[in-house]
Amino acid sequence: MKKNKYWIIAGVINIFTAILHLIGGQLDLINPFMESNIDLQIKTELLGVWHMVTSILFASSILYFKYGFNTTKKANIELVSFISYLYIAFSFAFIFSSVYKSILAPQWGLLLPIGILGIIGIKKSKTNA
Repeated sequence: MKKNKYWIIAGVINIFTAILHLIGGQLDLINPFMESNIDLQIKTELLGVWHMVTSILFASSILYFKYGFNTTKKANIELVSFISYLYIAFSFAFIFSSVYKSILAPQWGLLLPIGILGIIGIKKSKTNA
């Protein structure tokens, strides 16, 4: 099996997204929210969910890189497919939220390409098998 450049590119975009989420999102969104007067329970749960997303971003980056650079074993197509379609679903959540609230939530612009590149990489891996 050759390197899968689509999964490698998805991994690069994904790790960029994870770092942006961790640092930029923490500074611009989470820190001001934590300083607000909203109930402590709500703050705590949002912070937990925020870092769950951070974990998913980093973990899925590792998987895209693992299978993208994997030249010796067959990739776990089901896992890569699941993650890729999940990213497409995540992007639609931001697209629909943007339309519903009439304001741009630009996260979809990073999430959608990750999912699409993952799916293209699956098709490529099947033709190279």
